[in-house]
Amino acid sequence: MNPLVVVPTYWSNSEGQEGTYDHATPLSRPQPELEGCLASLEKVRGVLRVAVLLVAPPVAEEGARARVNAICASHPNLNPLVIGHPEAQVVRGCVSAMSPGMVGETVSLRGYGAIRNMGLAVGAALGHDVVVFIDDDEVALDPDFLVQACYGLGSLTRQNLPIYAKSGYFIDRNGAALADEKKNRWYDHWWPKRQEFNAWMAPALQGVRISRSNVCCGGCMAVHAEAFSRVPFDPWITRGEDLDYLFDLRLNGMDVWFDNEWHIRHLPPPSARPVGRFQQDVYRWVYETHKFEVAAKREELRRVTASSLEPYPGEWIGPDLRHRIRRTALARAIGCEGHGDYLRIFRRGIPEAERYVQETSGNYLAFLTYWQRLIEGLWDDAGLARQLLSMGSPRRVVPVDVEKPVRMSTDMRLPKLGMDVPQVWPGPVTEAPTDPSAAGQAGEGVR
Repeated sequence: MNPLVVVPTYWSNSEGQEGTYDHATPLSRPQPELEGCLASLEKVRGVLRVAVLLVAPPVAEEGARARVNAICASHPNLNPLVIGHPEAQVVRGCVSAMSPGMVGETVSLRGYGAIRNMGLAVGAALGHDVVVFIDDDEVALDPDFLVQACYGLGSLTRQNLPIYAKSGYFIDRNGAALADEKKNRWYDHWWPKRQEFNAWMAPALQGVRISRSNVCCGGCMAVHAEAFSRVPFDPWITRGEDLDYLFDLRLNGMDVWFDNEWHIRHLPPPSARPVGRFQQDVYRWVYETHKFEVAAKREELRRVTASSLEPYPGEWIGPDLRHRIRRTALARAIGCEGHGDYLRIFRRGIPEAERYVQETSGNYLAFLTYWQRLIEGLWDDAGLARQLLSMGSPRRVVPVDVEKPVRMSTDMRLPKLGMDVPQVWPGPVTEAPTDPSAAGQAGEGVR
């Protein structure tokens, strides 16, 4: 296999600036998290290339590019490639030319889902058959991190189910994989994500190595071309694009599989609990509920029910969602800072989310019809690859020969569904029960 490691990195102009994204590195930070991330990858065997997706507002873009270039240039062994605004514009130009009727920024450096799609598009253009996503505030602990990432990809379980997407999990500074329920406050009583996540994750960590997943950790995630050539991330999801991708794969007849022997350490900087994040969650879950309702009416999509996603995240796409939102918004209006903002969400959050859903309804399913053609057009495009490698080199060196890149397999054409993909270990995978209602065993970071 020929994995590309993709690291989205988010930057801001000043310390403490609240933006669209959960974690943004201020330009003034002496030791950015990205440095620790890339340093850890230096110790990982088999890293062929690392693509760093640079996300920054216009006011911070020039300074962020200088910082990221300097960090990447200090790790030449990783063959780093920086994808910032200029490189993204080149990719977007190709995408637009192949899909002139497509709505919105579907492959770009703005919005969680579109940013992930940029990583997939770059992977396709460079001929990588596996994309491994990690976050810039994480560090790899195992020299065989990539071996573990590719374990099982492209193979079949004992029940002949294909494994085309995998999630590991992350551990915190203390080595814990479960969410810290001590962080819950009385006003989180109706927002029990941590408890429900733990109810799913705890048995997953004790079960067989590979099991069908109900959750997905976007910072420890591997996607085979068999999956990413057919299913893109949803650019219209406000947050939680990793878990949403699991939903999208299921709707299209595939699954994310949980690997309880593959993990990474998450070292996020201290952060507050901004009201904006809660509001994004309101939009997110209302949007997901509507997506399942629409998909249930489409014959070409597989039906996915809330009960098949128990104990997490089934309750978040069920009839109790609006009750949870209102109760939590009111409780936080009493117990948290930003009282007025939470009160506004209590009064208008759900109607506003429903308006957003109506405005964007159907966009993703329409985008889905373009995606396979886009990836086929981008796949192993030597001209595009040469341009990206030249522009995105942190040292602006002469790019490597993209006509004959170093690869880990001999046939790097875009895999066709059903082709024989070499296994990365002998024998089929042992998996959890095939009944989706009994398959809840795995974990993501609780987002």
